[in-house]
Amino acid sequence: EPDVLINLEELVLDGLHLNNNILQNIHVLNSLRALSLNDCGLTGTLPTQGWCDLWKLEVLVLSENALEGELPSCLANLSSLYHLDISSNQFIGNGASIALANLTLLRFVSLSQNLFQVPSFFMSFANHSHLEVLSSDQNKLVKESTIQTWVPKFQIKVFRLSNCTTKELHNEVPKFLYYQYDLRVIDLSYNKFGGKLPLWLLENNTKLGGFSMKGNSFINRDLQFPSHPNPYMSFVDLSENKIQGQIPTNICSIFPQLSGLNLSSNILEGNIPPCLGSLKSGYDELYLDLSHNQLSGGIPENLAKSDSLVLLRLSNNRLSGRIIPTIFSSHSLRWLYLDGNNFDGRLPSIDVTIFRLSPIEDMVLSSNNLSGELPRWISNLLDLSELALSNNQLDGPIPMDLCHLDHLNILDISQNNFSGPIPSCCGAQSIKHLHLNGNRLSGTLGNAFFNCSSLVTLDISENQLTGEIPNWIGTLSALRVLLLKANLFTGEIPIELCKLQSLSIIVLSQNNLSGPIPFCLSNLTLEPSYEKSLAEPEFPDFVVHLGIANYSESAEFEWSTRSELFTIGVSLFIDNQMEEKVDYTTKRASYIYKGNILTYMSGIDLSCNRLNKIESLDLSHNNLSGIIPTELMELYTLEVFNVSYNNLSGSIPFQKAQFATFDESSYMANPFLCGPPLPKDCSEPNLPSTTTPNAPDDEEESGLMDMYVFQ
Repeated sequence: EPDVLINLEELVLDGLHLNNNILQNIHVLNSLRALSLNDCGLTGTLPTQGWCDLWKLEVLVLSENALEGELPSCLANLSSLYHLDISSNQFIGNGASIALANLTLLRFVSLSQNLFQVPSFFMSFANHSHLEVLSSDQNKLVKESTIQTWVPKFQIKVFRLSNCTTKELHNEVPKFLYYQYDLRVIDLSYNKFGGKLPLWLLENNTKLGGFSMKGNSFINRDLQFPSHPNPYMSFVDLSENKIQGQIPTNICSIFPQLSGLNLSSNILEGNIPPCLGSLKSGYDELYLDLSHNQLSGGIPENLAKSDSLVLLRLSNNRLSGRIIPTIFSSHSLRWLYLDGNNFDGRLPSIDVTIFRLSPIEDMVLSSNNLSGELPRWISNLLDLSELALSNNQLDGPIPMDLCHLDHLNILDISQNNFSGPIPSCCGAQSIKHLHLNGNRLSGTLGNAFFNCSSLVTLDISENQLTGEIPNWIGTLSALRVLLLKANLFTGEIPIELCKLQSLSIIVLSQNNLSGPIPFCLSNLTLEPSYEKSLAEPEFPDFVVHLGIANYSESAEFEWSTRSELFTIGVSLFIDNQMEEKVDYTTKRASYIYKGNILTYMSGIDLSCNRLNKIESLDLSHNNLSGIIPTELMELYTLEVFNVSYNNLSGSIPFQKAQFATFDESSYMANPFLCGPPLPKDCSEPNLPSTTTPNAPDDEEESGLMDMYVFQ
């Protein structure tokens, strides 16, 4: 054997497709100190020979494979091991692992995304006095004994236990945490923990840098932070709990270096503490989310003019008054969400020759009481990616100045009082989701969206638009959702629509369209699409750096010799702000569908027009259920009709006019259909109790049946 292999100390094969034989034969590399087999396609249980003989091994990474079963006892042979990552597998364990119990030099352990029963499995580390990082997200959380049966010898610095599955309605935080006094980061989010918020963790661990309790059922009627300051705290996330009362006024003096504060989705009330605008962290950035509470008053001037504020989310509170202009001239603000409040009046006037505008990327002011015209300075927000002003009382024309926003992906000014024509620049190449519905826009489409190849959603419904649907509609190659409902469009449906193979939702109802329905619409696949359901802003990961200065052994956790800092990456706890929505009529009722459901939703609504020249209707080989509607008898020009191979039930419409020409083959393979021309009599037993409804006398003629008949 070559000396180069005998003396090999570090072996990294991440991402290579290997079989389990490598673990059985790798013992020949008896000088190995670090072995990484991340994402190598390893499956089944770990072998009990070979790799267990690498007694010099200090670092072992087996993450992102499909390994399963319990950890073998021979793992205990790796007595030099200090870094163990077996995350993202299917390992099981309930109670202490004898193998892990013998590895007392362990300092870094990642058990995340497995099937270990925690916290009972943590007893494996009771005697590990060197353990400092324990990551155990996404395991099985089970009820712990009411009496603490073990006392840890370790003082961990990082503990992560989030998003675990559990059968309990309410859980308690692991009891070993009562013995911890040197934590730097702790994440207990989404575990159904109940009772009082464990603020004693803040009292006991005075060097905490990250504290996340998100998505539990903690109850506090009066939020009180510790009395002693903690200059190390970088982020606090208490969102999605049941915390009541006011935001403590001493929060800024207790956490003077705060970079991220998320108190959203609680029951907090009162005013926003003005001191939040004075926070100065070592990162010089402040992310603040106080949304979905019951906060009142306005935006404090001190907060609005903060030079470190990067994200401000105050959505869905009870804030009121005018929006102060200084919020739009902050030097650092990139994401601003003020939707769902009671802000009123005009948007402020800003002289861009005097004031430097904020580098805002997302500005969401929807669902307030704002009025007046859009100010021209908005066109100077050159980094703007999302502009949402829906559900206000804004009026006037859509300003041509919006044409200058080259990075705009989302424009939602729906449900306002905008009037006049649609500017041709609304088809700018960058726009993906465009909502102009529910206004008073008029005139023809002209070239408004010509060749807008990136457009995914186009909603111009409920306006006063006239003329024909232009043929250039076929150039919108990325279009998934087309909503033209309730306008005054005339002429025929252009066959160019058939070129849009990505279309899955088409609503042309309540117009004055006439002529035939293009037969080629049947070629549209109406396939699911994630793009139409979410318009997602990109937030960076929030990273807590535990540097050499305050964490002397940090380098040992990153076994790569190139690393000088140990970093804990935490997702920036700010949820997506923009859910796409579609107003769609089905079963004669209008519903608003939004978010993930749109991924799988598809439909074509051509109702309430003058389309009465359908010659062929073939709905065979689907899973349609319910009755065949009598409204189909209004389609006097129908020459081909086929609903075979479905799950339709009830009686076939009376055989008259063109329906008298359709034979048994049009209805075959529907086990619960009856009546001529089928041989089955409707009086036979074991048929569903259904009756064919009569069409209301005042119902407007339509070229297509209402969706309610096929459930």
